[in-house]
Amino acid sequence: MSSVKRSTDSDRRNVDERIKVAELFAGVGGFRLGLEGYSCPEMGWELPAAGPYQTIWANQWEPGTSKRQFAARCYEARFGRGSVVNEDINAVLDEYDAGERDIPAVDMVVGGFPCQDYSVARPLSQAAGIEGKKGVLWWDIYRFLRIQLAKSPDNARYCMFENVDRLLKSPAKQRGRDFAIILSCLASLGYSVEWRVVNSAEYGFPQRRKRVYIYAERNASWDIEKRLLDGVMTRAFPIEKPELISYADIPEDPYEATQSFNLGGRTSPFSDAGVMVGLHAGTCRVTEDYSGARSTLGDVLVPESEVPEEYFVPADQRPKWEYLKGSKKEKRVNKATGFEYSYSEGTMAFPDATDRPSRTILTGEGGRSASRFKHVVECPDGRLRRLVPDELDQLQCFPKGWTNTGMTDGQRAFCMGNALVVGIPYRIGREIAREHSRL
Repeated sequence: MSSVKRSTDSDRRNVDERIKVAELFAGVGGFRLGLEGYSCPEMGWELPAAGPYQTIWANQWEPGTSKRQFAARCYEARFGRGSVVNEDINAVLDEYDAGERDIPAVDMVVGGFPCQDYSVARPLSQAAGIEGKKGVLWWDIYRFLRIQLAKSPDNARYCMFENVDRLLKSPAKQRGRDFAIILSCLASLGYSVEWRVVNSAEYGFPQRRKRVYIYAERNASWDIEKRLLDGVMTRAFPIEKPELISYADIPEDPYEATQSFNLGGRTSPFSDAGVMVGLHAGTCRVTEDYSGARSTLGDVLVPESEVPEEYFVPADQRPKWEYLKGSKKEKRVNKATGFEYSYSEGTMAFPDATDRPSRTILTGEGGRSASRFKHVVECPDGRLRRLVPDELDQLQCFPKGWTNTGMTDGQRAFCMGNALVVGIPYRIGREIAREHSRL
């Protein structure tokens, strides 16, 4: 099994100049690849480092049994034995608090975390610190940052997080509340924040994947409007000049956000780009300004000769695929209640166009069964087939075969459906390093 070597540019730098990174909810290492780059000539893998980044601690845990830890095993196979702590992060932090485990000091914390209900259980005046709902992974990030800052106020200077874009407008009855809670938490620790919704296809990548990326920096005194025009996010992902900037005040106590932020609001006050400094946020809609090379689904397809037979759609299964992909308006019955309701949905492309970026890949891309959401492409001989795992790897801009570490095809698809487009943290990380004269 080939392990990734650090990019040579980083290796030439003095160890003390490196930005030491902790990767939380690491998956198969998307943030790490984007920041550190990779070099594995025997497999044709090469990506320059975004800067002098060095991941010194990582955590990955998939709830369930040891059989579900395939992402952590892939991470370790690629980055070396002991490169990831494969344990529940909440238990790891409990052991740290009990003095039973050490966590190293880092300069930067990165991670993708699920969009959940981030409600705060009680106000700051009634707790030693912010206390959120148990099992919500944002609170483990917040707790990890507090541990770092308790070690030294110079730790965890930078943060980079990724989430689905609906984070900016959830929940439905209190639009923007969850993001306001996160901003309030970061402000309580002294961070200023940039955020940006990035559709990867709009910047040349082969997949239409829209995610919100959050960059936070401790003790940064930015001018909000100037930062919107020329911050890390805008330099990484150029935009046309925004014409309208709106503002929102962030509650000092996350509990207040839980109780009253935008209560009854029909729309979220947070748009797809924004900056927060000192509990005051400016936000605006943006239009991408990109003129570089563009990739498509067809660019990552492997030769038909490399596709195992089980990936081809049998002729007798085609009608089922066509039904699931097609538009429909029909009566259905809830099996539990017997309630009859009208169900409708629109048409999806079938087969998928190969001359454009793909749709967002999901965790359920694996398996032979017909599905509305799996990708299907047409081969030169007219046969239809699903995507193979090597193609899913490349749609996320991982090297071809990255997840080929003993996982089943379904497990490989699950990992890529949960992953990020590696080129996004690369471009953000490069601008962070440039801004701080570390590149």
